[in-house]
Amino acid sequence: MVASRATFLIPFTFLLLTISSSVSIPNHENFFQCMAHHFPSSIQMPHIIYTPNTTSYASLLNSTIQNLRFVSSTTPKALLIVAPTHASQIQASITCCKDHGLQVRVLSGGHDYEGLSYLSISGPFIVVDLINLRSITIDVEDRTAWVQSGATIGELYYEIAQKSSSHGFPAGICPTVGVGGHFSGGGVGTMMRKYGLAADNVVDAYLIDANGLIHDRKSMGEDLFWAIRGGGASSFGVILSWKIKLVQVPPTVTVFTISKTLEQGATKLVERWQSIAHKFSEDLFIRIIVQRMDGVGSGSRTLQVLFNSLFLGTVEELLPLMGKSFPELGLEKKDCLAMPWIESVLYFAGLPHGPGHSIDVLLDRRHQDKASFKAKSDFVEKPISQTGLEGVWERLLEEDMVFMIMDPLGGRMSEISTAEIPFPYRKGYLYNIQYIVKWNGRGVRLSKKHIHWMRRLYRYMSSYVSRTPRGAYLNYRDLDLGMNNLKGNVTYSTARIWGRKYFKGNFRKLARVKGEVDPSNFLRNEQSIPPLFGKEKRGV
Repeated sequence: MVASRATFLIPFTFLLLTISSSVSIPNHENFFQCMAHHFPSSIQMPHIIYTPNTTSYASLLNSTIQNLRFVSSTTPKALLIVAPTHASQIQASITCCKDHGLQVRVLSGGHDYEGLSYLSISGPFIVVDLINLRSITIDVEDRTAWVQSGATIGELYYEIAQKSSSHGFPAGICPTVGVGGHFSGGGVGTMMRKYGLAADNVVDAYLIDANGLIHDRKSMGEDLFWAIRGGGASSFGVILSWKIKLVQVPPTVTVFTISKTLEQGATKLVERWQSIAHKFSEDLFIRIIVQRMDGVGSGSRTLQVLFNSLFLGTVEELLPLMGKSFPELGLEKKDCLAMPWIESVLYFAGLPHGPGHSIDVLLDRRHQDKASFKAKSDFVEKPISQTGLEGVWERLLEEDMVFMIMDPLGGRMSEISTAEIPFPYRKGYLYNIQYIVKWNGRGVRLSKKHIHWMRRLYRYMSSYVSRTPRGAYLNYRDLDLGMNNLKGNVTYSTARIWGRKYFKGNFRKLARVKGEVDPSNFLRNEQSIPPLFGKEKRGV
């Protein structure tokens, strides 16, 4: 497909914009006039633009914010929320943002951990909310699907199930996460040991670049197509839709969750899991969730360790496999639930499942467990010692709502090259960790308290996780790792500090691609890929 400014039907939504007194910001009428001038085919423009004066602005904004620490009267607000229903409206928005010195934020589900998809701390911006771009077309015979970026993972799973009971897709657990951000950041999930990440299974895409041109895989070129699958697509363009490979799932899968407290020997089981979970059959995924649990009656507190599993097969196949691979867990038939794959999606999401429960709940875009939170991530190459784990437990017991989630790697993840896509954590890595601390209530002092605790935990873990660089996962965004200075010159050298944590050696290629497709760095945020060109290309 040739790069184009032609009409291209796709639903899409524009997001929020921060205003700087040093920049002359147009009012919404001027912005609309600019869009209509550049793209007269952008029909029904008044119906896609929301300003702070429109009654639905606040509800639309707040419905997309998943991290409540960013819901505040002092949080910068977008000049406009634009909800395009047509590609030409997105093209017009990009052009008019460039004309008026505005930044662009792109939103699909609002799960960005640091809120970069709907706020800016460094200048005036608009946000593209993809809520209207969410059509999904399934081709069972070809084993592919086209999914627009505003769809949620839950909507994708639902549509696949409507067409086939023997196909699925290896993406994440939370059904309200937007496809656009999830795919472009990598996309870990319960089937990654069998099929890799979501991004590993993307085969084409439609993208609008910084010049407002529409590309598919052929016209964007292989380097740019490589970059948007795990490198954070918002640095390179606005993804309209993705073409994905569906994967085979058996008629019946098996799930189980076994709970152990520290007093019941959880530490020894975690020790053992670290050494074997990445070696299991690729059909078996057992993750660990550690959370605080208050004691009954005595008022004491302990930690609950959940061994949460998906097996792509029957109970009869699973039990002997577990007896051989992980007998210490003591799995019995009564612990297991057999179900179709689509019901396992509900199971892992904590949604009602089984007879009498509809999968229609996957179409609900509202995230039910909103809270203020701070998260971080790590990758582990060597098992953490018992002493190290006990130190983690001590720190986790200090907080009320704290979670440590450990996802096993290995299997297909170890077979894919570290340079296949920007996500580099493949062979040699045992598992990844996500740390989350949540709290109720708002305010700077409360946020500082919990964020300070999280940073202390992160410092403690430095001796036990990957080094040079210490790894991190882009979809668990963490601005503590470093930020671009958008008020000055963004350089590869300064961004390299955090870029290597997310991408290791792939960061250089990402920056080179950025320099080729967006040399003026128009598409940027506090942790976007900086352009690399000239003499810098020859450096390290």
